[in-house]
Amino acid sequence: MRTYVKRTGRTMRHTIDWWLIACYLALVVIGLLNIYATVHSAEPNGIFDWSVRSGKQAVWILTSFGLAAIIIFGVSPRLWESPLTPILYGLVVFLLVAVIFLGVEVKGSHSWFEFGPVRFQPAEMSKITTSLLLAHVLSREGMRLGSLRSLLGVFVIIGLPMLIILAESETGSALVYVGFLFVLYREGFSGWWLAAIGLIILLFILTLVASSYTSVLVLIALLSVVNFMVHGVFRWWFAIMLPIIVFLAFFPMLWGMIPADLAGGFFAGIKPLWILVLLSLAAMVYFTYKAFRLQSSFLFVSLIVLVAGILLVYSTEFIFTEVLQDHQRLRIEVLLGLRQDPAGVGYNVNQSMIAIGSGGFFGKGFLNGTQTTYGFVPEQSTDFIFCTVGEEWGFVGCTVVIFLYVFMIWRLVKDAEDSRESFTRIYGYCVAVCLFMHLVINIGMTIGIMPVIGIPLPFLSYGGSSLWAFTIFISIFIALYREEKKYF
Repeated sequence: MRTYVKRTGRTMRHTIDWWLIACYLALVVIGLLNIYATVHSAEPNGIFDWSVRSGKQAVWILTSFGLAAIIIFGVSPRLWESPLTPILYGLVVFLLVAVIFLGVEVKGSHSWFEFGPVRFQPAEMSKITTSLLLAHVLSREGMRLGSLRSLLGVFVIIGLPMLIILAESETGSALVYVGFLFVLYREGFSGWWLAAIGLIILLFILTLVASSYTSVLVLIALLSVVNFMVHGVFRWWFAIMLPIIVFLAFFPMLWGMIPADLAGGFFAGIKPLWILVLLSLAAMVYFTYKAFRLQSSFLFVSLIVLVAGILLVYSTEFIFTEVLQDHQRLRIEVLLGLRQDPAGVGYNVNQSMIAIGSGGFFGKGFLNGTQTTYGFVPEQSTDFIFCTVGEEWGFVGCTVVIFLYVFMIWRLVKDAEDSRESFTRIYGYCVAVCLFMHLVINIGMTIGIMPVIGIPLPFLSYGGSSLWAFTIFISIFIALYREEKKYF
């Protein structure tokens, strides 16, 4: 509860971060112009024509301005810190479940409610309610992320909507929730857990492009090296493990060189994978022994990562074939070089990169982009809006857009750090990491360094759900920060 003395003479000029609002307005206008470019043709409609997407987006923009004004000036910021927050979170979780059964299917995803000409996606709103509840819980007095009970509670808050969104086949939206780990890191979450999650991602990719054998070997090697660096008592373990790991790295190749008569005799019952399994079990036993003897949380983390990593490696095929959809699986294969398919699932990315590359330094000019005008890039007004910027505004335009996003994220982090209230700080970081994840994933897939998983570029992509959600997202933070600026 705020107990500060109210400042005198603190007008809106002093209490509102106008740089944030300026970035928001600039991105929204740039988005509208580029959406219009994607629907422009030889016989163009007006930019505000309701029959085309630019006209509909203009309506969404106007309503977003109204929402922002209500949230910033018409609603008490204390509302977001009240017991209403868990209720809002529960309501959105209910909608996430309901949309699976009652929603319409759009491109293989059951994540949309349809009301006449209007579609609504609860997954966009869930990022807001998750951020609010996360700030509500983490800002409570006596909250410690070092406590297992507290950590499990936080993971449930983040993981529940994430898993439901995955069930809706909205992989892109679910991936954004990984960004909340950075918020936890700011609030005291161990950086080793972030490194462990990065290792798990590496193992997943390595298993796809190489083999399970290679992945497990890399896992044991990395854990051995890290524990040797952290705990001097592991010198002898590392001295033994290093030559074994090097030998096992070449073992499959050496195995293939064994003469056929020997391979059918004594060596017939020995497999390289079995030796690796025995090595994994030895590593588990030793890590467990040392973890309990030294009472080292780092060793407990190492043990958990070792077990989880091995389980992941041997379940990668199931996840890849059963959890991911066909088009997502094919796009990942194309991205990793496992499949060459420039005319199939890789068509979107190919055309996007052609559009961006053809823009050169200054671009072809507004409404002069050939890839854009003739519709070579599918979903160009939504997921691939950034390639329109690249083609018509060139390297300079792309730089300006990215700078606006980076500047907005920096202002959010700066204002969050300046806040005296932990609730405002945590919520500000949540907004920043969600923007960051959307930015990296969306631009990454348009330039071919990430798989195409379908995620909008905030404020630029066509769509009312996304624009409303991010407008509400950032407006709540502006309102919270404005309330603080009124007080000493």
